[in-house]
Amino acid sequence: MKSRIGIIGGSGVYDPDCFILEERVDMDTPYGKPSGDVLLGKLYDVDVAFIPRHGEQHQHPPHMVPYHANIYAMKELGVEAIISPCAVGSLKEEYEPGQLVIVDQFIDFTKTRDYTFFDGPETFHLSIADPFCPHITEAFRKEGDRLGLYIHSQGTYVCIEGPRFSTKGESMMFKNFADVIGMTLVPECQLAREMGMCYCSLAMVTDYDVWKDSPVSFDMVMKTMKDNLHKVSKLLEKTLPRIVERKCRCSSAAESAPEV
Repeated sequence: MKSRIGIIGGSGVYDPDCFILEERVDMDTPYGKPSGDVLLGKLYDVDVAFIPRHGEQHQHPPHMVPYHANIYAMKELGVEAIISPCAVGSLKEEYEPGQLVIVDQFIDFTKTRDYTFFDGPETFHLSIADPFCPHITEAFRKEGDRLGLYIHSQGTYVCIEGPRFSTKGESMMFKNFADVIGMTLVPECQLAREMGMCYCSLAMVTDYDVWKDSPVSFDMVMKTMKDNLHKVSKLLEKTLPRIVERKCRCSSAAESAPEV
């Protein structure tokens, strides 16, 4: 079974009530196994491939997610576009818990990850000035407006190593340069670009980061995610049918890269 759209779900995103499972695929890749079985089926009548980013038992912390294997597996299954719902903290007062952000830029503050498929001997310098697919992000913006959802149509995501949360000093620094903070966007989005795949990050704000003197806990993140998951579900329901046909140039970013 082939799927053009892939979903890599973060904390609390997977909703089995909306997903009709047709096949589980236990895959091996040159980069090891993905985070879990790839789940193939229909989400709102659209064929999708789903990978739980942290594993079905949440066993992969952010710095240990097998990002290369996840992206490679999606490519092998024919996926051309990846939608990435995720949880983020807010670095700005106006980015309130429970709101959605369509991320348009990122700043990388990770430290120990493997960032590329191109480790030599061939060198490939990837252009990633605009990291996300303009066609898909615009489709989500328009559907969000139609649904009356409060969605920030742009936002800069600073990606930290994790699994710990920020210190107050770090949070105050990040606040000067970014809007939201998370632990999983990098290298996932740039690996997708290397493979010529579209990528869109749908970020759910779950809390204010510690710059606001608000202690952050995993339970808090999961509760806010659960209380607002219906927004992501409705947005996916209305937008997925509109992005089945590719209308962008994301695939050309990796024209000089080796084929998978």
